[in-house]
Amino acid sequence: MAEHPEGIVLTTVDAIFNALRRNVGAPLLDAKIMNLNPVNWARKSALWPMTFGLACCAIEMIATGAGRFDIDRFGAGVFRPSPRQSDLIIVAGTVTLKMGPVVRRVYDQMPEPKWVIAMGACASTGGPFDSYSTMQGVDRTIPVDVYIPGCPPRPEALLYGLMRLQDIIMKEAPSAYIFDSDGSVHRQRQLEGDNEARATDAEEALTAVQ
Repeated sequence: MAEHPEGIVLTTVDAIFNALRRNVGAPLLDAKIMNLNPVNWARKSALWPMTFGLACCAIEMIATGAGRFDIDRFGAGVFRPSPRQSDLIIVAGTVTLKMGPVVRRVYDQMPEPKWVIAMGACASTGGPFDSYSTMQGVDRTIPVDVYIPGCPPRPEALLYGLMRLQDIIMKEAPSAYIFDSDGSVHRQRQLEGDNEARATDAEEALTAVQ
């Protein structure tokens, strides 16, 4: 019998499975073939974004999916209607304090691994709206991987941001999303500090305004 750091009692069978995950599963999952990890290659070549737009940047995102710019060339043209089928959320537009908890709820419903692109000045820093009702950057409620400047950014900028996200995915260790050092399930995308407190920032700010 062994004890998990959180106080959970582990049986001998659990210890054996954890050892197999650490010593066999994780190295196989992270192995590179000809300097290329097939898991990362598959993930970056088949990103499924959320059908999610908040303001004028969403028009540019729609144009990116059209034939002239053709985001399908990067394997990211399958915009899904449900967060449970998506692994990428492109926050395109102004995020108000009322919308902050909704964005967080959508993000929480997405399965791991998942990534976030903040498209435009409003989603990145609040843009020109330094007001009581506007969230000064969506990273106050969810973690962001790539920021795209502009008001609004052109479709080419979104494609460039998507390519930079693909570079990030190729450098990740696939096992980090599945196995921690002790074999327990590990969630890679976490906010620093108290996650629950950060997740309720928008709600508290909205209550203070009211």
